[in-house]
Amino acid sequence: MPSQLISCGKKNKASAFGSKTMVTAWLCLSTSFAPTARGAFVRNQAFKSPSFANRAAVSIKATLPSSRMRQGPSRLALSTANKDYDLLNKEKGLDSYAPNEFEKEIYSWWENSGCFQPDAKQKPNGEKEPYVLPMPPPNVTGRLHMGHAIFVALQDVLARFHRMRGRPVLWLPGTDHAGIATQLQVEKLLIAEGTTREDVGREKFLERVWEYKTEQGGHITKQLRSLGASADWTRERFTMDSDLSIAVTEAFVRLHEKGLVYRGEYMVNWAPLLKTAVSDLEVEYSEEEGKLYYFKYMVEGSDDYLPVATTRPETIMGDTAVCVHPDDKRYQDFVGKKALVPMGDGRTIPIIADDYVDMEFGTGALKITPGHDPNDYAIGKKYDLPIINIMNKDGSLNANAGIYNGLDRFEAREKLWQDMEELTLTIKVDPHMQRVPRSQRGGEVIEPLVSSQWFVKTEGMGAKALKAVESGDIKIVPQRFDKIWNNWLTDIHDWCISRQLWWGHRIPVWYVGESGESDYIVARNEAEAREKAIEQGFSDDVVLRQEEDVLDTWFSSGLWPFATVGWPASEGVEGSDLSRFYPGTCLETGYDILFFWVARMVMMGIELTGKSPFSVVYLHGLVRAADGSKMSKTKGNVLDPLDTVAKFGADSLRYSLVTGVTPGQDIPLNMEKIEANRNFANKLWNCCKFVTGNALKDVEKAELNELGVSGPITEDEFQSLSLPERYIISKCHDLVKSVTADIENYQLGAAGSKVYEFLWDQYADWYIEISKTRLYEGLGGGDEDEAKAARRVLVYILDTSLRLLHPYMPYVTEQLWHHLPRSSASDEQAAHALMLSDWPQMDDNNPLVTSQEAVSSFECFQALTRSIRNARAEYNVEPGKRISAVVVASGDLKAELEKELKSLVALAKLDPESVSVCEAGSDEAKAAVSEDSVQLVVQDGVEAFLPLSGLIDPEKERKRLQKQQEKLESEIKKLSGRLQSKGFVDKAPLTVVDKAKAELAELEDQAKKVESSLEALPVLKN
Repeated sequence: MPSQLISCGKKNKASAFGSKTMVTAWLCLSTSFAPTARGAFVRNQAFKSPSFANRAAVSIKATLPSSRMRQGPSRLALSTANKDYDLLNKEKGLDSYAPNEFEKEIYSWWENSGCFQPDAKQKPNGEKEPYVLPMPPPNVTGRLHMGHAIFVALQDVLARFHRMRGRPVLWLPGTDHAGIATQLQVEKLLIAEGTTREDVGREKFLERVWEYKTEQGGHITKQLRSLGASADWTRERFTMDSDLSIAVTEAFVRLHEKGLVYRGEYMVNWAPLLKTAVSDLEVEYSEEEGKLYYFKYMVEGSDDYLPVATTRPETIMGDTAVCVHPDDKRYQDFVGKKALVPMGDGRTIPIIADDYVDMEFGTGALKITPGHDPNDYAIGKKYDLPIINIMNKDGSLNANAGIYNGLDRFEAREKLWQDMEELTLTIKVDPHMQRVPRSQRGGEVIEPLVSSQWFVKTEGMGAKALKAVESGDIKIVPQRFDKIWNNWLTDIHDWCISRQLWWGHRIPVWYVGESGESDYIVARNEAEAREKAIEQGFSDDVVLRQEEDVLDTWFSSGLWPFATVGWPASEGVEGSDLSRFYPGTCLETGYDILFFWVARMVMMGIELTGKSPFSVVYLHGLVRAADGSKMSKTKGNVLDPLDTVAKFGADSLRYSLVTGVTPGQDIPLNMEKIEANRNFANKLWNCCKFVTGNALKDVEKAELNELGVSGPITEDEFQSLSLPERYIISKCHDLVKSVTADIENYQLGAAGSKVYEFLWDQYADWYIEISKTRLYEGLGGGDEDEAKAARRVLVYILDTSLRLLHPYMPYVTEQLWHHLPRSSASDEQAAHALMLSDWPQMDDNNPLVTSQEAVSSFECFQALTRSIRNARAEYNVEPGKRISAVVVASGDLKAELEKELKSLVALAKLDPESVSVCEAGSDEAKAAVSEDSVQLVVQDGVEAFLPLSGLIDPEKERKRLQKQQEKLESEIKKLSGRLQSKGFVDKAPLTVVDKAKAELAELEDQAKKVESSLEALPVLKN
């Protein structure tokens, strides 16, 4: 008995395992068990109870995770902890940026405070539709790779953005049982122990798989947490959870009742190592060096033969015809006759004609093996040829292969060919590049063979999924994938859903009688199957045998968006999770599983619920190496996300994955990009240090409280501010509008890049520097009202920027936000956290205040500053030297520039005693023009004049230029003489001569510039 049962006082109830007490025990377990323990308990006990299974469909609502189950500590209990976090964070202060020192702490606080739950920001009020993101469930025993990192980064941007905008967000996480992958790993363990799954038996094998899942599972979800995933872990699901298993059974039964599930014998892809069928999508083709074997198909009763070529000689034993083109004169006389199967002990097969054969390709004669080739299977059906299966499930040949019975397929190939050589039935063997089908999971060569399997009819379901996109009910981002979606769904084949595995959802089919499979019953459990059998006239004690096969993992994954929120138990239940969170909003995933998973979810969702499972499909590309190549361990270019996070922090990795890319495009990634984004995070950190450690130093508590941002700056306050403040607010508000629109329209990369550019290029490089002229007396400050306004704007812009950047870089923004003055949190919030604060633009109908006039005026100020800086650089003015300047402008622009003279002095390093702004056409402006000076045209109507005497020391500059001129003349003379030498020109390679000519032209150009500079120098007066 698990200790969790004892601890919650339900031991007496759980031990009985009656149908009613089972639900009670499960309710207890749902809040105290770890997912691994819970899974093991369900596996060992719940499904052993028929009575529990009978009532599960009714009582399952009680077992579903909801906002009332598996929650962390209550908000009341955590209130003290939340205050402690704030206190401790502020007490630490802002030293250097070291993400590994605070990322885990912040995540733990978020999760324990309940910040990831749908109603963490506010109580349900019905005003805004929930934003629902079904997380693609990674393999339960998997490990984090960049494919996981990209989906976490993108989905978390969406989750955090919509949560801050006031929508209840459900990002529902979970893991997939990964039937093939997990079973393969356990089978490898058994082989290493000297045994097999067949040796230990199904029950013992499944125990081993559950043990493996318990040992290895859970790592992936911890790793996803390290990336900052704000998923609601209280609702974490596993595809083999009891209620999800019941949903899988219900889906199969309903589809069968609709006539959409059937059992048939068709050509499938067989994986011999795993001994199971796999879907077409799970087969990967690789170009490999092989052999093309040419041999003789002897015509019965003669010495004539048809030359035939094959890459798989072992399949000769399954041939049932030789086919030629009806117009091929080489073989027309043989059509209708019989051919002897090599090594077939006298077995003959017909020689047939069909225009399927390309008589120009190869020998023009094809061996037809309907049991082991999909194209031959179609020919076989057309001509009613027998289908001979020569292969066992493990890839060895069976009795139909005659003397090769029991040999591995590749051993049989060599042996058969050797025997044919001895009988002179071979012609030649050529090297041959061929497309080899390999299992995506096991890696072994796939064998096409005819097998009895369970299928889902997809034509009608595919048409509904096609219509969902065509009608706009589902939008695919980017739109170019609509065409791929349409092409696949219009040429869709029935879906083979049975797998010859033991790990997975066992198919709910019971065969009637002790043998045979002609009579079967589809039911939700054995008790229901027996009831149906009796209704059909079978005896009460008739033997029922459940189907050994399990369902394709993608079948259960196809139910993910609705089974995880309560389907089928909550169908029609008002206020249930199913009614609130289904359909979902956005399915974000890689384009590589558009058909593996997305199409199947859409087909299953529409068929079983009548609704499309989500309204948006957002497709990201594959993460590749910096040069665009696929990441590969053999190439040594794999970037491990955990190593990357340890070195640079999660924020830097996330930001690198999301920005600079567009939906559906592959993402080239390198350490240089990640390091650059870490530097950006460090820049942000230093901006906050300046604001909190300098701008707000020694500020009274009352003012600090007022500085907390509780909403957008109003029109009245905006108009009271000076030009730089109005400019930076306008740019910030334009940024808010643009970023909001971009994320709403799923242009996540563009939005993230814009925040970067604003923070680095506008806030840090311009406004912080200008704010110093308001804050520090030495730079022109001293006016308290001006300083107070600067502090207000510094905090407001930084706070707004942190909110905008938070979805991309959640850790550093949360950490820094706690050091700023903040307004109080709502009583409804789970915690006073940035992630639960309001987005800067909550209502799109109320635009934030901006001024295009302020933007234009300040951009003129920026252009003026850059022009002066460029002139200083061009004239090699010493960095610390202050120079004179006269700025000529007119009207309102002159007034604005005049007000910001101290800012211009600080940024352009001007002499405050020798700088002025004058009206165009004034005497002062005319005087500036007549003086020896550098004229800078900033824009129409705005100029600046920099007296040369202030820029340079004429005599010192003349000597420097003359020295440079002498050096250039010497180099020109030397190179010119070389080019005039006939020996050099005639003997040197043309490329060398051309290079010398280009160097000479460059030197002569430099000499002209130096001469012009010398002529421009003022003449010294005695």
